[in-house]
Amino acid sequence: MRILLTGKNGQLGRCFQDAVAGSKHELFAFDSTELNIASAQQVTAIFAEVKPDIVVNAAAYTAVDKAETESEMAHAVNEAGVKHLAQAAESLGIPVIHVSTDYVFDGLAVEPYKPSDQTAPQGVYGASKLAGEQALAQVATRYLVLRTAWVFSEYGNNFVKTMLRLATERNALSVVADQYGCPTYAGDLAKAILALCDQYEQTGELAWGVHHYCGDLPTSWHGFARTIFAKGLKHGAIDKIPQLTAISTDQYPTPAKRPEYSVLNTDTLAELGVQASNWLMALDRVMNKLQGNAK
Repeated sequence: MRILLTGKNGQLGRCFQDAVAGSKHELFAFDSTELNIASAQQVTAIFAEVKPDIVVNAAAYTAVDKAETESEMAHAVNEAGVKHLAQAAESLGIPVIHVSTDYVFDGLAVEPYKPSDQTAPQGVYGASKLAGEQALAQVATRYLVLRTAWVFSEYGNNFVKTMLRLATERNALSVVADQYGCPTYAGDLAKAILALCDQYEQTGELAWGVHHYCGDLPTSWHGFARTIFAKGLKHGAIDKIPQLTAISTDQYPTPAKRPEYSVLNTDTLAELGVQASNWLMALDRVMNKLQGNAK
């Protein structure tokens, strides 16, 4: 099967390339310089050239705080870009697998969000991602939205790598303890998407619509940091654990409001045989990979 991947240099894009490398599929991967999805003309041209069987959209504007002042840019990629991909895919009669975010919710829930729950983004980033979901639903006949959260990997910039770096630079750190979510390893998300591509190739169908994919155990950013330091010390990624202080969101103001609670319910994907990410195990793998990269 010919898979067209956007956003190849992001965490998910790089992990997806790793996942496909051992498969029988042909992958056509593009970064934003090769395929700017905000340009309908570029999208049309690439689709005509590649003639893909399925599209995986890992391209996104993800600068959550900058989005508050760069709304136009966020919507150009996260909304208009998704619409362009949907239109091109629809013209070829092929499906789109699109990655979205927990930021489409307001964070006021007290139990894990289901795909069918009411959306209410609190900032520009979340609003732009929700607009992309809606644009996809309006244009595409067959599409699958995967909302995910708290993505980390051995690639790019993420919370895990930031914490490891700060542990070597500082003796004490303060981390927000009243925001809850599920860390997600990009490598596991990539494998989940590839499994869905396989299902589509075999059956010509999928459970179209919106699903959630994330890590299996909820935690806070403070809890996540504590786990990162413990595993970092065990794997030799750091030689000391800094003093870690729990603080409230109010004590760490940011331009964009974050959901206080964005744990996602992954049951609908589990019914398709796609299990949630075991992020504790994945964190060990990432530590090993980072150590291997450092040698």
